[in-house]
Amino acid sequence: MRIGLVVPGGVDPSAEYRVIPVLLALISRLAARHEVRVFALRQQARPGHWRLLGADVDNIGSPRPRVRAIQALRAAHRAAPFDIIQSIWSADPGLVAVTAGRLLGVPALVHVAGGELAAVPDIDYGGGLSWRGRLREALVLRAAAHVSAASAPMVRALAQIGVRADRLPLGIDVDQHPPRAPRRRVPGSTARLIHVASLNRVKDQTTLLQALSVLRGAGMAFHLDLVGEDVLDGRIQRLAVDLGLADRVTFHGFLPQRPLRVLLERADLMLVSSRHEAGPVVVLEAAVAGVPTVGTDVGLLSEWAPRAARVVPVADPRALAGAVLELLGDENGRLELARAAQGRALAEDAGFTARAFEALYERLRPRA
Repeated sequence: MRIGLVVPGGVDPSAEYRVIPVLLALISRLAARHEVRVFALRQQARPGHWRLLGADVDNIGSPRPRVRAIQALRAAHRAAPFDIIQSIWSADPGLVAVTAGRLLGVPALVHVAGGELAAVPDIDYGGGLSWRGRLREALVLRAAAHVSAASAPMVRALAQIGVRADRLPLGIDVDQHPPRAPRRRVPGSTARLIHVASLNRVKDQTTLLQALSVLRGAGMAFHLDLVGEDVLDGRIQRLAVDLGLADRVTFHGFLPQRPLRVLLERADLMLVSSRHEAGPVVVLEAAVAGVPTVGTDVGLLSEWAPRAARVVPVADPRALAGAVLELLGDENGRLELARAAQGRALAEDAGFTARAFEALYERLRPRA
């Protein structure tokens, strides 16, 4: 089968920096059994081509990436026809996929995996904030041969606008992230907390640090490893100083997967403070490493709670701190949560995701 995969980015030739690990896991599994050509809209500013994990990658680059991506898909189809075109994320990748699919007579599938439908006005986040964004999604999702989404809350959000979608989480590569049994904490030890996300407004590290301030006031001994690229120009680091948390938080910046796994394995809890999520993938990575998550009621956490995750309302630092205190005070409960989370993550790993996409492709392929 010949598959055209349209993505915003996340497919750097290094396979380590500026990548989306779950996307690489999917590409490698599909490319092992099919011919896969990836069209990345904005991986790099300049156009380029490279091989990655058995697939050909065309970086479209600037200017006019959408128009030029459709042209590239048409040229590639003339050389060797596609059986399926798949976008990971809707928005611009979805628009490119369904337009090319209509022009070429090829089924185009759209996978919703981010903030395409979200509308969070106070932080100016989400594709649903503008009428253009809402119109684009309405057209793209109704033109798609099939729509899938990363979590049950995303499926429900699609249903609210009249679009039927299948739940299809993007699983992690257990070959790269081997399972590790949850470990028991040493009684009286400093709690090791971890948060993995870009420092931005939707990930809401302000609420995270405010929750840590509550924990400090409660006399809890803890240290947070905060991993992620800073796009807020140091604002979160300054807030940590203002709240008296400078000695309780280590800002690591971006880390590749190997050093990140080291931090995950020594953590007791993953913390998520996001205002919106389709996933997040870090919950899966932590679960496979034997670490449970306490976080906001978003994405996968919403459907995992209460058996495999603890959730609290968004933007509520006291509730987040309270859930952390409660779970760290119940070691048997923490370990039970970790085991349940690991079971969920392993049941829907990268192999599961690839097989689910392949089943869709086989079902839709005769329509071409």
